[in-house]
Amino acid sequence: MGALAVVALVGRLVVLFALLMLLPLAFAWAGDDGGERAFIVSAALTAAIGAALSLAVRRFRRELQPRDGFMLVGLTWLLLPMFGALPLLLAVPGLSFTDAYFEAMSGFTATGATVLSGLDALPLSVNVWRCFLMFVGGLGIIVLAVAILPMLGVGGTQLLRTEMTGPLKEQKLTPRIAETARGLWGVYFVFALACFLAYRWAGMSWSDAFMHMCSTISLGGFSSHDLSLGYWNSPRIEAVAVVFMLLGGVNFALYFVAWRQRSLASLARDVELRSYVGVLAASIALITAFLVLHGTHPDIGKALRLTVFHVVSVATTTGYATHDYALWPPFASLLMILLGSFATCAGSTGGGIKMIRMLLLLKQSRRELVRIVHPAVVNPVVLGGAQVGARVMQSVIAYMMLYGASLVGLTMLLLFSGLDVLTSFTAVVACINNIGPGLGEVGPAVNYGGLSDFQTWICTFAMLLGRLELLSLLVLLTPELWRR
Repeated sequence: MGALAVVALVGRLVVLFALLMLLPLAFAWAGDDGGERAFIVSAALTAAIGAALSLAVRRFRRELQPRDGFMLVGLTWLLLPMFGALPLLLAVPGLSFTDAYFEAMSGFTATGATVLSGLDALPLSVNVWRCFLMFVGGLGIIVLAVAILPMLGVGGTQLLRTEMTGPLKEQKLTPRIAETARGLWGVYFVFALACFLAYRWAGMSWSDAFMHMCSTISLGGFSSHDLSLGYWNSPRIEAVAVVFMLLGGVNFALYFVAWRQRSLASLARDVELRSYVGVLAASIALITAFLVLHGTHPDIGKALRLTVFHVVSVATTTGYATHDYALWPPFASLLMILLGSFATCAGSTGGGIKMIRMLLLLKQSRRELVRIVHPAVVNPVVLGGAQVGARVMQSVIAYMMLYGASLVGLTMLLLFSGLDVLTSFTAVVACINNIGPGLGEVGPAVNYGGLSDFQTWICTFAMLLGRLELLSLLVLLTPELWRR
């Protein structure tokens, strides 16, 4: 019964997803770019399959249980990229299903890794679709569904807890979960509109401004040009990108609270936000000094411009590039990828383990060191003046153990497939943290198109695993979840 109820909901979400294809279809018609047939066929097929699934099991409706929430999120994030790949298969000659699914998954998870070359020559509607997938996946289509489709008749709390990022998922912003979801998406749309207008002001065309708004506010990093933002070589455009990448890396719930309270006090008090800003500022200063002193970029003005943009881009897991930073000394490029593993805040559109988990791990480590010296001391973990419960700490430690095991396991699989160490490790780090470009054969000046099908599927799984924060996906593999 539970599985059938989940299938019915997935069917409705698939129908909703088909409607989203009308946007790139409008671009295709307006620009007469030849992509009309791909989106008409894809939208019709997607809607038909979704309607068939929903109607076949429409009798099975009930309140979602925790297991059902995990099943729904897992199925949604597996199936929607499959439907999202259909227009790419039909519109891009010679594209295999493996590469199309990878591209759609990269968009939907806001990773930004691509297998496509010649982006400038693609139909405008295809590039719009790639970037729009990021916009939809930024806060999660489940949150969108909970926000605008309360008539689904399901428990939105379970969906939101499963979908949202970070260890502190139990906190409620409003009494009603649908109101919370609508509030978060309201903030998201306000920032998106501001970003869109800012890009247009900075010199982009309307279509480029729309596409890069989608991939900036979602911290995804897709572009309509092979040179990414380097296509314009514009300090003004780079400044706009930096501002909105920084904003996208902050917990959107903080913006929601600040708006409701008509005060910025919640932002100023937040420990995670202060750490986020501090780590990025210190990293920018360190890498700028490193590049100048080592003669990589002797001009301090140029070094600062390149460093600010790329540190913010990689640390927020966006993945834009204006320069091949893989040519920098390894310390600088690897430090930026390390930042992308943890720098963004929980509740943001960024990937990685999140800054709050890093803070809790550091505090727990310090606590254990104190206990070695003073075994009887009472020294609880405190964050922002509040004591952190044992359940949260256990969850963080379990997450980090699975995170480490996933990094090692997936890296070993890529090494087994024949990739070199640098490419294997950074590809896994970049995909599981939803950064996008890595180093080596998947660096910012190249893409993932040179990987074999096996290697591509490994990276695809890593993107999904990271977007759903490991536990939400891996829990589906535990026998206990399926026992009555």
